[in-house]
Amino acid sequence: MGRPAVRRLRRLAWTMLSLAVLALLLAWAWGQPFMASPRMLWDISRASPPRELPVPVQGVRARQIADTFGAPRGTDRTHQGVDIFAARGTPIASATRGIVVSVRDGGLGGKQVWVLGPGRERHYYAHLDDWAADLSTGQVVHPGDVLGYVGTTGNAQGTPPHLHYGIYGVQGAYDPLPLFKAHAAAR
Repeated sequence: MGRPAVRRLRRLAWTMLSLAVLALLLAWAWGQPFMASPRMLWDISRASPPRELPVPVQGVRARQIADTFGAPRGTDRTHQGVDIFAARGTPIASATRGIVVSVRDGGLGGKQVWVLGPGRERHYYAHLDDWAADLSTGQVVHPGDVLGYVGTTGNAQGTPPHLHYGIYGVQGAYDPLPLFKAHAAAR
């Protein structure tokens, strides 16, 4: 075998070794805690939207929630979710696994949290009295993780304390109540 062929083989061997080391490094990194958000994003982007969801307000059952989705709100909009009434300060839990994409205070929703969930649907939690102490954008959440507490912020001031919960899929907002009822029926 001539020198050029030996050099090519050495280069190939070094390239293969470098790629193997890189693959091992990537496999190690993928399992580390700092990769929790990218792993969850990968998971939820490939998952189908949920067919059932638990009610996100502690102690409230699906049968206690009025079907107000689509009801008129003023003259220029409709209700894009359901209102779940409970005592002020009642814990609000994530209904699904996902990533917190926004924690903000303002607009109609007042104190609110947005979670990107399976099927890349956005779950909207609004009118919170306060957020969970450690809640932050980019955080991975699972069903039951506390996001905040029932309140009356935003345009809910002057109403009984409640959570406005909405789901926004590819076609826009849709009624979450059937998902709560499906979850209750499955139990």
